[in-house]
Amino acid sequence: MADGILIIDKGAGWTSMDVCAKLRGILKTKKVGHAGTLDPMATGVLPVFVGQATRAVSFAESGEKEYVAGLRLGLVTDTQDTTGAALAEHPVTVTADQLRAVLPDFTGPICQVPPMYSAIKIGGQKLYDLARQGKEVERKPRPVTIYALELLEQTSPVDFTLRIRCSKGTYVRTLCHDIGAVLGCGGCMSSLRRTRAAGFTLAESHTLAQVQEQGEALLRPTDSLFRQYPAYHIDHPRVDFLCRNGNPFYVKGDLPDGTYRVYGMDGSFLCLSRLEEGTMTSIKNYFGA
Repeated sequence: MADGILIIDKGAGWTSMDVCAKLRGILKTKKVGHAGTLDPMATGVLPVFVGQATRAVSFAESGEKEYVAGLRLGLVTDTQDTTGAALAEHPVTVTADQLRAVLPDFTGPICQVPPMYSAIKIGGQKLYDLARQGKEVERKPRPVTIYALELLEQTSPVDFTLRIRCSKGTYVRTLCHDIGAVLGCGGCMSSLRRTRAAGFTLAESHTLAQVQEQGEALLRPTDSLFRQYPAYHIDHPRVDFLCRNGNPFYVKGDLPDGTYRVYGMDGSFLCLSRLEEGTMTSIKNYFGA
């Protein structure tokens, strides 16, 4: 069975689940999952996990993400992007400098009210199902963090391009909507391209057509997700045995406490572990059935 991570450059019109379904067929395996949903109109980096690597999905979902987004001022829609129905249109006299002036207000820890067209469940029902029925329910603001927010260019009197680096759970279309509201003319998202997710970039990504041609050759090893952590290589059979049976083990030497990638005597990646006061304890194992 194939194991590893595929960094997909998702095309427009595909759901994240569509991509997984396509990859199940290409790789001939059922064990495929993605980290960090992208809406159909969005493109860019979508990490997909195959086989044993699916155990790492939760670690990938929680990381920072980076986007390049189109902001269209003067238009308010029910989906907060240009795929939705127009709710209001206003004249736009906002300059690039005026837009830049409000961006600091949206940088750092902020709260967002999730859009009705989202997969969040309230009362057991997904918001987008309620929205399609013409219903709107109260949503509580949710905390997110915008680590960086930058105006890249103005492409027309009403269109601007933003770069956003943000935490898990950030709705970029809501960010565009809220920026437009503060500027007094309304706004929505006109395009979205994710340029970084789970530490992987567009330069490392592949299209579905490339995966169709090259298949498993494009799989990255599971431990590439944890490349920011130092490696620890087991050098004794007894320790190797303990680790493979999920037991903590003592580490000789003066290694600092922290998170480590642990490798067996045969060089295989065994687990992501935490070293504390000389004892290495598994956080997540990546071996076995």
